[in-house]
Formats: sequence, C-alpha cells, structure tokens
Amino acid sequence: MDRLDNTIRPYAWGSPTAIPHLLGTEPTGEPQAEMWMGAHPGAPSRTDRGTLVEVIDADPEKELGSAAVAKFGPRLPFLLKILAAGAPLSLQVHPDLEQAKEGYADEERRGIPVDAPHRNYKDANHKPELICALTEFDGLCGFRDPLAAAGLLDDLGVDSLKPYVDLLHAHPEDAALREVLTAILTADPEEMSRTVAEAAAACTRLGGAYAPYADIAHHYPGDPGVLAAMLLNHVRLQPGEALYLGAGVPHAYLNGLGVEIMANSDNVLRCGLTPKHVDVPELLRIVRFRPSDPGVLRPEASPDGEELYETPIDEFRLSRYVLPEAGSAHDLTRATPQILLCTAGSVRAGEHDLTPGRSVFVPAGEKAEVSGTGTLFRATVVA
Repeated sequence: MDRLDNTIRPYAWGSPTAIPHLLGTEPTGEPQAEMWMGAHPGAPSRTDRGTLVEVIDADPEKELGSAAVAKFGPRLPFLLKILAAGAPLSLQVHPDLEQAKEGYADEERRGIPVDAPHRNYKDANHKPELICALTEFDGLCGFRDPLAAAGLLDDLGVDSLKPYVDLLHAHPEDAALREVLTAILTADPEEMSRTVAEAAAACTRLGGAYAPYADIAHHYPGDPGVLAAMLLNHVRLQPGEALYLGAGVPHAYLNGLGVEIMANSDNVLRCGLTPKHVDVPELLRIVRFRPSDPGVLRPEASPDGEELYETPIDEFRLSRYVLPEAGSAHDLTRATPQILLCTAGSVRAGEHDLTPGRSVFVPAGEKAEVSGTGTLFRATVVA
C-alpha cells in the first residue's frame, strides 16, 4: 500500500477555504479547486516509490492486475479528485468513446498541437464522471423539459428572450432545444451581452428559483452561457448524494465540495461560462438534446458495509464505507487496483493512518484491511 502525496490545482473557480478546511491546513488565500489522486500525466500522485505513473509503468500487471490490464491497457483508467467549487465551472459536455476516437484522430491528422487552446480532443478516450457531495453541492445537469425552460425565460419579462420562448414551444423537443442553444451561442455578442444583462437583473430581482442564475451572471457577466444554463436542470445534492454524467449530457458544477471520479481523459467541449475556446459546430454534434431528470444517485448498501454508487461504465467504481466503531475491521482486498480516500474521522488502512483528505494506492491483490471511525471512499475498476 502506498501513501499518496497529491497535487492541488489552483483553478480560478476554486474555493480558497474548502480543501484546506478538509485537510486541516491554513488557507493560502489562493483558490484551491481540485486535488488529484491517480496516474494522470498532468499531475500524478507521488509515492515513496516515485510517481504513480512511474510505479505502474515499472510493472503494470503487478500494480493493476492482469484483468485490468487486459481490459484497459497498462494504465490506471480512472482519476479520483476532491473538487471544491467556489464559483461556477464552465458549462460543458463530454464525447462518447467513438466520438473521442474520431475527434482525436481528426485533430491529429490536421496537425493541431495537443496543447493548442482551440484543440477539443486531448486524447482518444471518453470522460464519464461521477460527483458525490461532501457538503451541499449545487450543479446543472441535463436539459429541462422545453416548456419548463420556456416558462422560466418568459417570466423574466425580457423582450429579446421572446424568440427563444417561442422556439421552445416547437416540436419535436430535441429540435427545439437544438435550435435555441444554437441561437444563443451564435447570436451577435453585443446584443447577447445586453440580453444577458437584462436577464441577470431580472433573476436578481425575482430570487428564489432564479437565484442560481443571478449568481452565474455575477461571475460571468454578459456570457451567453447564462441563458444556456437556464435550459438545464438545477440540482442541489445533499451530502452523500451523487450525479452520474454520461456522454453528451450538458452540465456544470456551481458550488460545493465533493469527491469526483472520472475516466482518465481531458476531453471537454464547452458551451459557455468560460473565456476558453467554444467550438459551436463540434459542440452541437456531441450534445444529446434530450430533456431528462438529473437522476440523483444514493448509494446501495451491501451486508459488508460497502455503499456503492451504481454507474453503467467499467473504468471506475466508487463506493464508500461509514465506519462507526474503531474496533471493527473490513477486508477490502480486490484483484483490481484501488485508491482509498478518507473524508471524515480517522481510518487506518494497512499501516497507514488516514485523516480527512489523505489517501493510499492499493495494488491489485494486495491485502487491504481498514478500521477506525470515519468515512472512507473506495475507487477501483470493474474488470
């Protein structure tokens, strides 16, 4: 078992206090957005044996297990994070596996540097993800029913929104949503900025269900993503609840602290709430224009105390243990690689004492006995 030393990414939207509070450290005054646990080449976890990338590369079969290597190749197929949103993240969507492979191959053929700001596909992998709330957590996930979105926009009383309201009453629903999002993202920037400003003022005045959009507009004044956000479901997770975000589902995290796990990929198509590149044609090709319920997940408990967040993909499997007594022990040994993360209390994992925010990597098949009083998240794969 290897104790992990993890990198904290200082993205501008990060909370300056949430991760330090979890870790029991002093805030630096700078945003601390994400703590990465895994073998992503951009910020691999460090161990006494080298970076986790180096550890796995030295003997993939030993570290990952033969089944995981056969299924996913000689790399850890997931990235685990603690995410602390102090401001809205960009409104975004992820490709499915086939779209990612096609998009990556196309940009490679066209010679677009992988670090170019207008590059969409950093790799050939999909990026399904799961966010589990540690505090109250606000987000946007999936399209509202078009008529509900029309009512939300209409009640703002902004004349320049009337064409969007009319479009949302059209049929079929997927075509209506596509037309409205296209119109929002391709509108004249100056006119759109004025419309967003009027809409933001109305959201501030109305409050209630409009408060999240007033806050978004405060952080991104004049951004067309403010209106795009109003086409989506707003959801507030309570601690322990989660959202699964599959391919083509537009989403954004707004505020809160959570544990996030995803397939090991950087592929993001942005819809707004960002100064970064927005490729509208490619975005419209990837987005799935279907109204849907956000689908809040609650863990399914098993007799051994494991609480599993069910998802339809194999690159990651996230569960948690709430350990009520210091004397009780659980054997978490698996034939697949694991990362164990403590988020509350004090947990002993093998020879390591874990306090909130501390984690270990467990190679495939290695004995993994845990005990203590606290909450432990377990990330692994299905192989």
